[in-house]
Formats: sequence, C-alpha cells, structure tokens
Amino acid sequence: MVIPERFSNLPEYAFPRLRSLLDAHAPGGEVVHMTIGEPKHAFPAWITDVIAEHAHEFGRYPANDGTPELQAAIAGWIKQRYGVCLEPASQVMALNGTREGLYNAAMALCPETKNGATPVILTPNPFYQVYAVAGASVGAEVHFAPANADTNHLPDFAAVPEELLERTTIAYVCSPANPQGAVADREYWVRLIKLAERYDFRIFADECYSEIYRDTPPVGALEVAKDIGADPERILIFHSLSKRSNLPGLRSGFVAGGAQSIKEIKQLRAYSGAPLPMPLQRVAEKVWADEVHVIENRRLYVEKYAIADEIFADVAGYQSPEAGFFLWLPVEDGEQAALKVWRETGVRVLPGAYLSRTVNNYNPGQSYVRVAMVAPKEEMQRGLMLLRDCLYE
Repeated sequence: MVIPERFSNLPEYAFPRLRSLLDAHAPGGEVVHMTIGEPKHAFPAWITDVIAEHAHEFGRYPANDGTPELQAAIAGWIKQRYGVCLEPASQVMALNGTREGLYNAAMALCPETKNGATPVILTPNPFYQVYAVAGASVGAEVHFAPANADTNHLPDFAAVPEELLERTTIAYVCSPANPQGAVADREYWVRLIKLAERYDFRIFADECYSEIYRDTPPVGALEVAKDIGADPERILIFHSLSKRSNLPGLRSGFVAGGAQSIKEIKQLRAYSGAPLPMPLQRVAEKVWADEVHVIENRRLYVEKYAIADEIFADVAGYQSPEAGFFLWLPVEDGEQAALKVWRETGVRVLPGAYLSRTVNNYNPGQSYVRVAMVAPKEEMQRGLMLLRDCLYE
C-alpha cells in the first residue's frame, strides 16, 4: 500500500518515541509516571449510578449530535461560564472526545483551495499533534508558529507572512496552552479575531484546560467574539470532560459556534462519526450541569501549583503555569534530560521536542521537558523533588 507523502512525512507520535528512548534502559528507582495528561483525581461517585440507571439504552443507537438534554446542558454551561447564549440544537454538537472534533472540524470546514492556491492551517509550536494531522489530511500547508518565551508561550499569528495569511483557512489555538500553561487574555483574543476577520479564516479554540486554573477563570474565545460583535461563524470552541471532570475514559466533549459551521460538521458526522453511547450521554448531561466536583478538582490542582512553585523556586528559567496541569521545565536538552532522570530516578517525563516541530533548524521544545501533575499529591511531590535533585542540583 502506498502511503500519501503528506502522511509519511509526519513524525512518530510522542509516546512511541518516548518508549523507544527509555524502555531499553532500566529505571533508576520506583517508577513515577509523569508523561501522560490522564487525570487521577476522583470523578463524581454518582456517575456509575447514572450509567446503571440508563444501561438499557445501550440497546439503542445513540443520538448522533447529542441528546437534546445534553445539548441543552452544554449550552447552559456555556451561558453560565462565558455569558454567551447559543441555540442548543443548531450551535452545539456533542463529541466523542475533543480529538475527534478538532480533527473532523478541519475535514468539514477547510476548503480545497483559497485564493486559487493551497490552503494554510496555522498551529502553535509546540502543539497538540492532531492539529498537524488534520492539516495533512485535508492537504493543507501547515504553518508552525513558535510559541516560546519570546511570545509569552502563545503563537503570534500576526507575525506570519502575509502571503500565508492570505491563504489561511484555520488557526488552531490552545488556551490554556498545552504544554506551557499560558493563558490567552482578552487582548490576545481581540487581536486574533481581528486578524481572522481581516484575512477571512476561522479560529479553532481548544479550551479543554479552561477549568483548571489558580484563581481567575481564563477568558473564552466565544466570549470575546460576542463582546466585540465578531461574526459568530468565525469561532469554534472545543471543550471536554476529560480534564474538567477527571473523565478521560468517558470520551465526552463538545464543539460550539456558528450555526452554519456546526451544520457542516454535523453533515460529516452523519457519515463518519462515532457518537457517544446513550448511557454515557446521560452521564454527560449531569456532569456539565454540576460545578461542585469541578471546584474541588481545581482546589487540588491549586495545591499542586504551590508544591511545584516551592520545589522549583530556585531553578533559573522556571515559569509557574497560569493554568492546566503541566510543567514546562527548562533543561539543556529534553531528550538527554528525560533519559537521565529515567535512568537515575525512575521518573518518566516527556521531551519537549516530541511535542514540537523543527522549522528552520529551530525546535521550540528542544530545551524543555513536559511534566504532568496528575498523580496523587504525595506521589507527584516525590517525583518533582527527584526531578529537581537530578536535573538542577
């Protein structure tokens, strides 16, 4: 079978690369997993009761776009969180995990050409790998905009050459950012939305970490778009219960935005999508409507921020994350650091270069490792102390 060049040129996914780097070596101590952002805090205990109550609905085909109750719960949460009123049936679609949505939205909405030429998709660098794969799938030219200390760890898309902006159809933005924990403020969103209006492209706002923050809720893209009167078709937001509610296995998220954009995504979903099973949609209906467990989850992460800040207080270049649950730790070389800490301590971290692309001989993740603060507090603290003593003493 011949693999199209646009896929054969994709780098290996981060975690197989990590296994190739580390698994030939014995760990230097009891293994502490700090690579994958899989939440370990408890999810609401009543969830299993909801599944049991609706188990008979495994015998039904699921509602493709989300049950009316789920769409209403999502729209209600958006109104409560961002002050934006959306029509549940036409402006909200349930997702089988946001990865599906971030990929399929590009499939549904990226045109074959723009201004008579190959379309461009913008992504931050480092980035969530699905952004680049979506770009490759639609035959777009993917432009990797550095998101480093010089840009406050968010992509400066205004610095993209005008020739590329003229062909841009989609810009992916992750805020709070994975892996850096940076947050796009209101001014950032205003500038980006105005840029999108000038060059006529859509913004895909990946906001999956929006509910894990210190004290001030991150502003949302739709919220700012409403405030400045932007075209509602300009923005699509993507959210998930994986991080907010510690339910990565539920595979429940949503996309919301302009009615025409959602209509086109739904049309693709009708043929190619994998809707969430009905009992799990019933769970999601309840979870989006509950904030008690979210507040407790956030409290636990605030405690972890404080622990990390104390442990790395004297490390040159350390930046405490504004939000999310990753540390983006400065090192000389991410691969060497990850291998060293694995062989000497048993702590497993991810080289930053595995989340980035090398462009013009520069990889903005090369001198970092990503550390997930998802383990129980005591285990996380032990892992961070081992990291500090191994890499910075």
